[in-house]
Amino acid sequence: MSSRRRAIEARGLTKRYGAFTAVDAIDFDLLHGECVGFLGPNGAGKTTTVRMVSCFTPITSGFVKVFDLDVADFPRAVKKEIGMCPQEDNLDPDFSVGKNLLTYARYFGIPGGVARERAGDLLRMMQLEERAKAKIQELSGGMKRRLILARALLNQPRLPLLDEPTTGLDPQARHAIWQRIRTLKTEGTTILLTTHYMEEATQLCDRVILMDQGKILREGRPPELIEREVGKHVIEVWSRIEEVAAFVAERGWAHEVVDARVYVYLRDGDDGARQLEDRFPGIEHLLRQATLEDVFLRLAGRGLRG
Repeated sequence: MSSRRRAIEARGLTKRYGAFTAVDAIDFDLLHGECVGFLGPNGAGKTTTVRMVSCFTPITSGFVKVFDLDVADFPRAVKKEIGMCPQEDNLDPDFSVGKNLLTYARYFGIPGGVARERAGDLLRMMQLEERAKAKIQELSGGMKRRLILARALLNQPRLPLLDEPTTGLDPQARHAIWQRIRTLKTEGTTILLTTHYMEEATQLCDRVILMDQGKILREGRPPELIEREVGKHVIEVWSRIEEVAAFVAERGWAHEVVDARVYVYLRDGDDGARQLEDRFPGIEHLLRQATLEDVFLRLAGRGLRG
């Protein structure tokens, strides 16, 4: 771990609901200025972890410190330092777009003039300036997500907690939010992000933490995780499956057979594609670079979750 100070320190962090353990004694750190992504299938424990960090969900055991403040002992002080972008739409339908931001500013004691200036800047940044007087019901899903992110940044938090901030957005809205997150990174802001989009994690995160069933499976920088867990390239084959699987197994290459498709994972320097083409002329296949999604699917599995 770097010599930089910790923005978040979690040790033995656990959350149980009766007999069900949602988060199972995990340890992790975020350093000042890092963007760290939590990845995992539905029910992995990502959102529960974020809610414990944000003082929203009580901790069963273990602890979390945010900027050296224990969230259990100093929740008010911690909340001043964070900006929460939740998964759900919790905008106030009784207020206009602009009023949602100005009302939220009052929770942080932000003076009216400062609040109006910040709200105007954020609405321009999120391309919502012309909607300032619109009712929440008049906004599209993408506009609501952008407004929720603007609200999370209104208090200029040292630690934005972004829980799947771009889920359900069209590509234009997603990239607009990515650009805002990149800007925050250049300003030295520490960011905790949960996402189902592997490209999003690869584009934005300095490190990723892969969770499943309440535990941390792996963590590291995206390029290092990809090379360590998968390799440089992946060959996908969707013809002559049994023969290809036997051929690959004979050579000791890492592979999976899933839904009438063989996935072959190649290390740097392997010439697997050439060997396959020589052995099976005309075989239907695709050679591509390995991605974080391959890491995710290998470790967490390809089956659907609830």
